Amino acid sequence: MGDAVAEPSTEWREVIGADEQERHEAQAAEFVAMQDRKSEKYGTGRALHRKQVAALRATLDVLADLPEYARQGLFRTPDRYDAWIRLSNGGFNRAADSVPDIRGFSIKVLGVSGRAALGGEAVSQDFALINHERFSSATSEDFTKVVTTGGSTPGNLLLRLLKNPGMIPQLKTVSAALKSPFSGFATHDFFSAAPIAFGPYAVRVRLAAASDQVNPSASNDWAADIYDRLIEGPMSYDLQVQFFTDETATPIEDASVDWTAAPYLTVARLTVPRQKPDEALATQVEAARFDPWNALIEHRPLGEVMRARKGAYYASQQARAAE
Repeated sequence: MGDAVAEPSTEWREVIGADEQERHEAQAAEFVAMQDRKSEKYGTGRALHRKQVAALRATLDVLADLPEYARQGLFRTPDRYDAWIRLSNGGFNRAADSVPDIRGFSIKVLGVSGRAALGGEAVSQDFALINHERFSSATSEDFTKVVTTGGSTPGNLLLRLLKNPGMIPQLKTVSAALKSPFSGFATHDFFSAAPIAFGPYAVRVRLAAASDQVNPSASNDWAADIYDRLIEGPMSYDLQVQFFTDETATPIEDASVDWTAAPYLTVARLTVPRQKPDEALATQVEAARFDPWNALIEHRPLGEVMRARKGAYYASQQARAAE
């Protein structure tokens, strides 16, 4: 289950800049502009994580006998929920699976009830996870610069680097992250990389790999690797959280810092039953909105990067709907 800890700290705080909303709106506009450019070449799709690798049905089982402090929101009582999974390559294009990229594992937990982070009643609890424990950039401004620069043509990329030479180290960091080994969606851990609320506490989320049996040919076709495994039997992942302890070890506002000092606690189990590719499900999942802000108020996203994602995801979703 992971390492149980003494009751974690509730002394976390968000620090919101006076000009944050204006900056986030400008960043969202940049993402939509990039999305529009890429849609001309690749068709309707998201700004990032454009290529859907697989769409899967699953169930999420909230565990019994959790510590009292871990019984929050979705995890308050043992229960079973239906869920959708969207596996994706993180780029703004539709590159071959063998091309280095960030990989996404998004989960939409269905049938939840309670107040939503964005107001009204929640209809799902979404977890948008990637195969890295942290973001390569501390702030959304740095992240936006790197992504939109990386999405430029070679000529525009060179021009932007000449104007902003300080971006070169960040691009090198991103390049190194892209090239880090990825063994497949069954055998790699996935992370929220930024915090969410957990009732009065704050956590980061990890989905622990379902298997340690690596398929050396998986990168030729990530979906084939998953469905071949599901022919053999169901896959089970542990959904885990690590709690905020203090601002130095587990900062809320800096998404580039690993929370290595905080142990993980398993709070639920995600089970993917045996299944074959389902075109109707794939269409539904591709059209769905997977968004960390589709959340119960008890699990609202935290920190500057997450607050920026609220506007960016919404703008991207509106642009997709208008295409």
